[in-house]
This record gives sequence, structure tokens and C-alpha cells, in this order.
Amino acid sequence: MPSTFSDRLRSARELRKWSQQDLAQRTGLQATAISHFETGNRSPSFENLRKLAEALNVTTDYLLGRDEKPGLVGEEVTQLFRKVEKMTAADLTAMDMMAQALLAKNKKEGK
Repeated sequence: MPSTFSDRLRSARELRKWSQQDLAQRTGLQATAISHFETGNRSPSFENLRKLAEALNVTTDYLLGRDEKPGLVGEEVTQLFRKVEKMTAADLTAMDMMAQALLAKNKKEGK
């Protein structure tokens, strides 16, 4: 796998301030496997790629370098979208305003 995968895997893990051991625990993989993936010595199986993407809340396409944006995945995102689908237009307007306020707060805090 190209170094894009290794770099993006490491970057996504470090962004969350997780050690290789932390990511290993969240995926059910060995920390040595995470190390091998990050150094480019080994490539993950499809199933392990899926586990890594899920744990890091990014898409597999992002990790593979097919997409420049990490995207959002995971149970939290799925649940949020299920709730959004049931909202009224007024609810969606209020939610958009709340999202804008949160983004402005994060920008101010440098996040």
C-alpha cells in the first residue's frame, strides 16, 4: 500500500492523541500490527482496514488516499443522521444555527 495509507493512519491516530496500543485496543488488533501498517511494512486486510477506519471515524477511501477529506463514519454519525431524517424544517434550521455556533466556537478555540 502506498505511503499515503501509512501517513494518514498515523496522522488520524495522532490527531486523537492515541497511542498505537490505544488504536489496537479499539480495533481488536495487535499494537505490532498497527506499527507495521504505519511503517508500511505490511498492508491490512480489507476487514482490518474497515476496523481501522471505523475506530478512527474516517472512511476507508480517506485512509487509502482516494478521498482528500476524512469523511464521517461510525455509530454516532449513523444515529445522528437517523435523528435528522425525522426533523421538521424548523428543527433543521435550528440545528444548522447550532452547528454554525459550534464551528465558530471551535475556530475561536483553535480546534
